[in-house]
Amino acid sequence: MDKSKAKPKLKSDRKRANSKTSTGVGSAELSIQPEHFINRELSWLEFNARVLEEAQDATTPLLERLKFLSIFSSNLDEFFMVRVAGLREQAFEAGAPQDFNPDGLNALQQLQRIAHRTSELVAAQYRCWNEEVRPALAQEGIDIVPLKSVRKDLSLELYFQQTVFPIITPMAIDPSHPRPRYHNRALYLLAKLRRRRGLGPRDLFAVVQLPQVLPRLVPVAETGSERGYRRFILLEELIASRLPDLFGGFDVESFTTFRITRDSDLDVIEQESDDMLRMIEERLKERQRADAVRLEVSADADDALIDRIVAQEEMRASRAGDGSGYSEVYRIPGPLDLTGLMSLYNLKGCERLRDIPIVPQIPRGMRRQEEDLFSSIARRDVLLHHPFDSFTPVVDFVRRAAEDPNVLAIKQTLYRTSGDSPIVRALMIAAENGKHVTALVELQARFDEAANVSWARQLERSGVHVVYGFMDLKTHCKISLVVRREGDQVRRYCHLSTGNYNPTTALLYTDLALFTADEQYGLDASALFNLLTGYSQGHQWRKFVVAPQDLQNRTIELIDGQAQLAKKGNPSRIFAKLNSLVDPRVIQALFRASCAGVPIDLVVRGICCLRPGIPGISENIRVRSIVDRYLEHSRVFSFGPDDTAQVFLSSADWMPRNFYRRVEVMFPIESPQLRKLLVKEIIPAYLQDNVRARELTSSGTYQRVPLKKGERRYRCQEELAHVHQDKESRAAIGASNGQNSMAAREVNEGV
Repeated sequence: MDKSKAKPKLKSDRKRANSKTSTGVGSAELSIQPEHFINRELSWLEFNARVLEEAQDATTPLLERLKFLSIFSSNLDEFFMVRVAGLREQAFEAGAPQDFNPDGLNALQQLQRIAHRTSELVAAQYRCWNEEVRPALAQEGIDIVPLKSVRKDLSLELYFQQTVFPIITPMAIDPSHPRPRYHNRALYLLAKLRRRRGLGPRDLFAVVQLPQVLPRLVPVAETGSERGYRRFILLEELIASRLPDLFGGFDVESFTTFRITRDSDLDVIEQESDDMLRMIEERLKERQRADAVRLEVSADADDALIDRIVAQEEMRASRAGDGSGYSEVYRIPGPLDLTGLMSLYNLKGCERLRDIPIVPQIPRGMRRQEEDLFSSIARRDVLLHHPFDSFTPVVDFVRRAAEDPNVLAIKQTLYRTSGDSPIVRALMIAAENGKHVTALVELQARFDEAANVSWARQLERSGVHVVYGFMDLKTHCKISLVVRREGDQVRRYCHLSTGNYNPTTALLYTDLALFTADEQYGLDASALFNLLTGYSQGHQWRKFVVAPQDLQNRTIELIDGQAQLAKKGNPSRIFAKLNSLVDPRVIQALFRASCAGVPIDLVVRGICCLRPGIPGISENIRVRSIVDRYLEHSRVFSFGPDDTAQVFLSSADWMPRNFYRRVEVMFPIESPQLRKLLVKEIIPAYLQDNVRARELTSSGTYQRVPLKKGERRYRCQEELAHVHQDKESRAAIGASNGQNSMAAREVNEGV
């Protein structure tokens, strides 16, 4: 038997196995109850609700509102493809192991609540589109109009005949024409037909897929376009108007647009294969044939059409009589999949309808003309805060290493990168230049698997030594290591980051990154790559805290350390900025610290399962979320009062998957100047925001931070941008510290 083709274990089986080490929510000191936790999935939906609020905010520039409507839809797609798919498996597959949920909800209860809340949010999304954004766009001369309102347009007819018609394929559905396998997230037209003459059954269902290679919006060439007035129709309306021609001899009784979302979580953990790359490629093909988890149809769709799809896909509808009270059918009062409207965002001549661009700064000392990049890093640690600081120095770091004759080796992790990645190109050049180049390409980076497979093959052809990490662990840490000969010795240079090596997302996400030539960091970096490439273990970590080895325990130790200080009457403090807070053991440690009197500030962009403000449990914990023009992605942790705080950056959130199922790194910021920058400027900025910040209440709802009388508006992302533009050298580069005094030491110890 070919083990690589064996049926994978259920996703929930994997999750259950990994959750066993984090399920203890009881405590000898505290009585922790399910109501002290917020459900993970419902918390995520509230994060997406905050994204939707940005679209609903009339003060947000118009095309930015459209962008947030699109992001809301894209987020929801991924949520159903991964999280809802896993819950559905647990709820409806016999014998499926169940995830542990400290909030006490079982899988079916979660699905029911998800369906109800999703319906509310989607209704609000389309009210925003239909009643606010679309009319406002029309006032600005950008209009999406119904086809019936367009006078006969020869250009539309030519476009259909010459471009659309040669691509589309009308497909009947009957015993001699098996139904097509509907692709994940593709748009289709389903029609109910009645034969008028010729071949075929009397009654027939038929389907047409909208070509994904064509733009969703079709321009209408009419008077006014020369004045900047632009009208579009939806591609599905153009094709629907031609259904009688596509199915000649039949009358169209009814039709609908529909879209299916499928389980898309590639589950390769615990499978055995001699070739992980080939296995990922096989699983990518299976993704399009996975179970359906959501059906979106036009609001006015005929019930017969819906029933047809539901039956074909073995889905659940509220009238299916299965007793679950759970429906996977969503009627949409507008165009399905608003991500298809994002092409409007980039229309020329609409600059005033978008946010004013913030130009990323290149720190002084890292500009090409000023000094050698490696000399700059050797002299002092460098902190970059993207997107306020440019990503160019990161690209230059790898490019110059590729070209520098003194560089002996480059080692790099790649989790997500851009389509035409300059960093990957530089690694290829380095290998072709005879350097020893190792790239850890994470093939299991969700929804980037295909791109990473392609990069892996190109890197291998260029002579790069490519490895894929571990079968049962994703490599999520972000690290680049350059080994350089300087005189008769060797020095290591490191780049460590909270974000990916992706120049595109570096313009859209906030992340923090450290350049250092500190020898202790270099030793840890070498040991980390040895672990990733050769399972080498036993290294005594000097600076790094690594998952899955000890990140969770160290995090809890740091939290408990502040609790002990508070119990002794000493000053204490905890600050954490992260994307998600889910892990029950960490939450319990935060509860203990709160009860000890530690003031705790959490800035959690997305999921937060901790319920703050509970008397005797979490009354000293404040949780806020910031959703703004840039996606908050950096993870920053500070333990202790400002002057003595231990400050860390990390690639990891406080979630079981980051602690147990990923290779992650948390690393300290030890330069006094850089630590001061974080503690005195960056962290306070997030706690002062009163424009885009929301506070989590003990009821589990989020409320806008109120603007107090006489208080000036403070929007942290704008303030941080101003800091970097006005004081970029001070904000980006810290002075030398005692451990990295490279002015007196020209060489590092050997590899």
